[in-house]
Amino acid sequence: MEYQLTAELASPLATPDLDPLQRVGVVALLDERLSALAGIEGPDGVEIVPVEHSVEAHAGGAVVSWLLDAPALVFAEDATRAVLEQLVEEIDLLHGWEVKHCAVTATDDQLETALAASAAPDGADATGDGTGWAADVDIAVSEAELAQRRQRLLRSGPHLRAFDPDVFGELDDEQARYAAGALLHGVELLVDEVFGDVQLLDDEDATVDEVDALWALDELPPEYADRYTALFAKQFLVTTTILGHRLTRDGWDGPLCVAEALALRIAAARAEVELDLADVLDPDDVEVVFARFAEVALAGLDDEPLFDVAEADLPDDLAFDRWFQPRARPDGTPPPHPYLADQD
Repeated sequence: MEYQLTAELASPLATPDLDPLQRVGVVALLDERLSALAGIEGPDGVEIVPVEHSVEAHAGGAVVSWLLDAPALVFAEDATRAVLEQLVEEIDLLHGWEVKHCAVTATDDQLETALAASAAPDGADATGDGTGWAADVDIAVSEAELAQRRQRLLRSGPHLRAFDPDVFGELDDEQARYAAGALLHGVELLVDEVFGDVQLLDDEDATVDEVDALWALDELPPEYADRYTALFAKQFLVTTTILGHRLTRDGWDGPLCVAEALALRIAAARAEVELDLADVLDPDDVEVVFARFAEVALAGLDDEPLFDVAEADLPDDLAFDRWFQPRARPDGTPPPHPYLADQD
């Protein structure tokens, strides 16, 4: 099965931004090495076949998009990270670079198929009796992956203090901790992704509708894509960072602004994927869990019309120029950060 992956390579923080000539060099170096790969050998001889790739460089690093043919999703993710880390280590000119966020990018239907393949790859014995090499290898790797994912979520879960466990519906204590950990991990991923988008939009001096291979901002209402500038991306990054902080504090009285509601929506989508991959709930229940969460967390702020209602027909409180403005609050809370008041 083919999997589309995206990985972020970051240059050392202490080094200056890459100039245009250096970016061309980075793309050439990575493209040459990746093009030379005929295949990747995974655990116990599992074969992973590179199909196609693209590399884009920016001031702070590069983005690699890679299509791989692998027996299961976990092999594709692990192979991508392992190969890129090896290339960074081997290429002297990339000394000190790091492989940051690396994950499969897929639609919900593709993800469902990929998860099914991870559980029982084509040709594997789904009964789990150990017959067939693919079954043995996949089960071993999946168990290690699952244990790591689950431990991370359980460690993170108690840090979600803004809500009581019943915000996720009728889950037992452990399941609620998993859901809470997945939500915080979703926010963490989103911060990283928006940071990458800020760099791309800044480097290209462009808006979202003019840039390919974005991490997160292309999931915002598409009607406004030509207004998602680098400044907008920076404000959305500040909003997302504030959201993460608020989720770890006691009490919640709804989103501070429309942009925070949109950030929460994207973070919850990341959390659904993480909870699916952890395999701690029935897949059919995961969507229900976060639908229940959204009902409580959005506290009356309905942002869905932004995705399917013409701008002229929207209520004033959803107008684009008010996305970062604080909603009316009983305690008269001021704007959460002065940067969000800067529209220029």
